[in-house]
Amino acid sequence: MTLTVSLRGTREVKDNYQLFRLTGLLDAFSEPTFRKVMAKCVEEGPKHIILDLSKIDFVDSSGLGALVQLAKKAQTAEGTLQIVTNARVTQTVKLVRLEQFLALQSSVEVAIDNIKKS
Repeated sequence: MTLTVSLRGTREVKDNYQLFRLTGLLDAFSEPTFRKVMAKCVEEGPKHIILDLSKIDFVDSSGLGALVQLAKKAQTAEGTLQIVTNARVTQTVKLVRLEQFLALQSSVEVAIDNIKKS
């Protein structure tokens, strides 16, 4: 799925979760489309969302805002949002002290295990 020129990704829907693998930039340019697409996917279900951002090159403040909104939307839908991260994304998230709220994970496998345990 091509969200914008600068943000691309794939979506896998499993029994009880959706896995999104994104590449590119999650920034002010791609954020409105990302937000719209993700909101629709949360509504369609399943409610547990895994966002693999390990291949993302850059996240800015509007991208972080979209992630926070997505986490709240998943919680409202009685689901969860887990973010598989890389060093650059982790650093950005920690700068604004959102690492606890955004449930950063080291790998997709860890995130899937967390859903199985819940």
